[in-house]
Amino acid sequence: MPTVVFTDPQVATAGLTEAEAHAQHIETDSRTLSLDNVPSALANFDTRSFIKLVVEASSRRLIGVQSVAPEAGELIKTAVLAIRNRMTVNDLAELLFPYLTMVERLKLCAQTFTTDVKQLLCCAG
Repeated sequence: MPTVVFTDPQVATAGLTEAEAHAQHIETDSRTLSLDNVPSALANFDTRSFIKLVVEASSRRLIGVQSVAPEAGELIKTAVLAIRNRMTVNDLAELLFPYLTMVERLKLCAQTFTTDVKQLLCCAG
């Protein structure tokens, strides 16, 4: 069940947090991406907050997303689809998202599982 709190910035969650996964005896891996590494946030001069992806360690399947950021509620819709369709973090990292969109944060955070995202940014800063 996705949840959005319409504060400024918004708080949005879908799936499991690390604590919830551990309570269910699921071993996890996670990455948190601060928005000062996200082109759309840099272009909008609003780098407050973060996005966090939680994956099942053994399968690399996405099981949770948490974000505190402007427009986090818009991004969580795509996160729900990725979780529901049992996508792996690698699947998410390989998807094409329009440049400078808020949902591109999902891809960038997924890429941090294998790449230093600061090496991916070229033009928004």
